[in-house]
Parts: sequence; structure tokens; C-alpha cells
Amino acid sequence: MVDTQAGALRAHNVTVRFQGITAINEVSLSLEPGDIRGLIGPNGAGKTTLVNVLSGLETPSCGHVTLDGRSLQGRPPHQFRRRGIARTFQSGRLFGELTVAENVIVPAVNLGFTSRQAAAHARELLAWVNLADKTELIAGILAGTDNRRLGIARALAANPRFILLDEPAAGMSEIECEEITRLITAIPQTFAAGVLLIDHNMEVVMRACERIHVLDSGRMIAEGAPAEVRSNQAVISAYLGIVVTGQRRRVNVDAA
Repeated sequence: MVDTQAGALRAHNVTVRFQGITAINEVSLSLEPGDIRGLIGPNGAGKTTLVNVLSGLETPSCGHVTLDGRSLQGRPPHQFRRRGIARTFQSGRLFGELTVAENVIVPAVNLGFTSRQAAAHARELLAWVNLADKTELIAGILAGTDNRRLGIARALAANPRFILLDEPAAGMSEIECEEITRLITAIPQTFAAGVLLIDHNMEVVMRACERIHVLDSGRMIAEGAPAEVRSNQAVISAYLGIVVTGQRRRVNVDAA
């Protein structure tokens, strides 16, 4: 299957069913190099399932994923990664017994770097995510926020063309959210990679993303610029729970 939109990572009418339950239903999404797109929706909406499809961890029941206009149907996850699609996980999935530096060195070596190149690359990435002072710590003892920073560094170790970030701001303080937002928005300029951001923190999503896709019950119910999504009545009803007090609107993140 060939697609005319070369250079993009695309999901085409993707449906995923688990034992008769439809997790996502005819969902399409396009991510180009330089994009920062958000993917939001309530718990159980199908966000992580879609990311699993885009990274090769889940095979769609119907539809397919293309990269550079060519189908990735049937390819294993490591081939998605070798073609430039990286991701983080909500749970981190770090090598807990290795050091912070080794957690970045290992994937870099697996993807073709020499040991010396991988070590230098790891130092640069860890400095970039503000973990330069923790390179020799055992990863298993990291606090949650540092755990997610390390996950981003690991994903960037392969010089990806696209990086899929699954809840990188979860549990962060307001100051930490500001810092992670700066990191996310700098990825396209620094690494020439497109970003798909999945997070329940609406302030991070609204500030970082140029366009936002909204899933509800496995279907894409809206897509647009942050201001359009924030005021979309279907999105408000399904997810945002915007409360109007005078002239001020507050996003009720607890409803997510």
C-alpha cells in the first residue's frame, strides 16, 4: 500500500478490537516532521492503543500505518524503531538495575552506535533533559519526574524522526510542567523530529501543541488548533469539563 503523503507517519482508518471489544474505531491521524500534535481524551478512550499501533506494538484489526507513504503492516516493533519511530511509556519501562547513563547507551548501541559514540550521545541527551548530575545513579531509584525525563532521553537516543510521548507530565508540579513543556516544544527544532503528545495535563497540551486530536470511546470526535478544541462543545461534554466562572475558564483535569 502506497500513500501520496511522503515524509509523514499516518494511521489510516485504524480499528483495533480485543475479543469483540472495539478499542479504537476507524481512527485516522497524520504526523509530519516538525509537528507537535496532541492526543487527548478520557481514560479508556483508546489513546495508548493508538500509540501502540503507531509504534508497532499492536496490529490493527482493520486499517494500516504508513511511513513515507509505505505501509508498515505486519512489521515487528523493532523495525518501526529502526525506521525512526520512538516512544515513551506511562510506566517508564527503564532498565532499573542499570545506571541512568547506561539506560541511554544501551538503545543507542542496539541501533548502531559504537560504545564510544553511544556514551557521548548519552551525555549530551542527559544534559539536555536536565539529568546531567544523575548519570551514575541507578535508574530504579529515580523519582517519577526524573524517570519520565530519562524515558524521553532513551527515546531520543535513536535520533528518531517521530517521538510518541505517553503522559510525560503525569504527577509533575507546576514548575516541572513548565520545564517539560519547554523540552517538548524544543524537540522539533533540536532533533528535527515530529512529536505526538498524550497527556491529561491540559495546560501542557494546550501550550505545547499546534493541533490537538480528541478521542472518545475509540472514535476521533474532534481535531483542530488548541483554541478550537478548548471551545468545542463535543469535547467539553466528553472530556474537558470546562467550568466558566465570570470571564475565567478552568480546565477540570480531575475529570480526565
